[in-house]
Amino acid sequence: MSIRSTAKRASRSASVSRATKVFETILIYAILLAGAVVVMIPLWWMVTTSFKPKSEVFQFPPTFLPKTFQPRNYIDVFVKEPLFPIFIRNTLWVCAMDLIGTLLSCSMVGFAFARLRWRGRDLLFALTLATLMLPNAVTLIPRYLIFKNLNWLDTFKPLWVPSFFGYAFFIFLMRQFYTTLPYDLDDAARIDGCSIFGIWWRIALPLTKPAITACAIFTFNATWNDFMSPLLYLSSADKLTLAVGMTKFRGPHATDWHYLMAASVIAVAPVITIFFFAQRYFIQGVTFTGVKG
Repeated sequence: MSIRSTAKRASRSASVSRATKVFETILIYAILLAGAVVVMIPLWWMVTTSFKPKSEVFQFPPTFLPKTFQPRNYIDVFVKEPLFPIFIRNTLWVCAMDLIGTLLSCSMVGFAFARLRWRGRDLLFALTLATLMLPNAVTLIPRYLIFKNLNWLDTFKPLWVPSFFGYAFFIFLMRQFYTTLPYDLDDAARIDGCSIFGIWWRIALPLTKPAITACAIFTFNATWNDFMSPLLYLSSADKLTLAVGMTKFRGPHATDWHYLMAASVIAVAPVITIFFFAQRYFIQGVTFTGVKG
């Protein structure tokens, strides 16, 4: 009898444990779903407003779905602001140059900090990380004076040239990823007569695709949404980027919110699309995963 009672108690305990785990799982997913709904409300409101007529934007009580579906708002955006395609082109150009400069400089510097041995390496790496403690507001005026003396104001150069000198955060990210690669790869490449540049280009760089993707997503997102730098350095209307150009939909006395929301959807779509297709590499790069196998 004692054996049977022990078995029954063990069975009840196992069933209670399974029920507890199921309840915890349901509770966690319910909390995550509620948080996702709260986060998605602004995006939902932006998308639905972009399809509403002007008279329905501030209707009370508010409508969560447009009563009058008006997709023509997306066409009228380009009619109301003829320079809108130029804003997109300028932003794409700056993003492309910033991506090239950031990925080249940060991957090369990170490789030097991680794989090469040279005097003063650790001290210089510490100084590089120390620059992360400097807020952008501290260096705003000095950088503006430098670009002014170089006659770079109202050009795109202040927006992408600094990327070719590297950013401390991405240098740190690349350096940490490079340290996870086996050093036997470098030794085998040197035996085959490969130079240091060849080791970086042919061996190390292809293996750091997750870190490169993470840096690219961070860089694209920051450059695409950057408002302060274009506002500070650009003055000509045909040279504005998308973040600054969208302010033209706001007037001193009235704002066409349905057009502004349509323009916002166009501006947000590339960021969401890129992150959706590259999120696997992005997560791998941030968590510093190394070579498998």
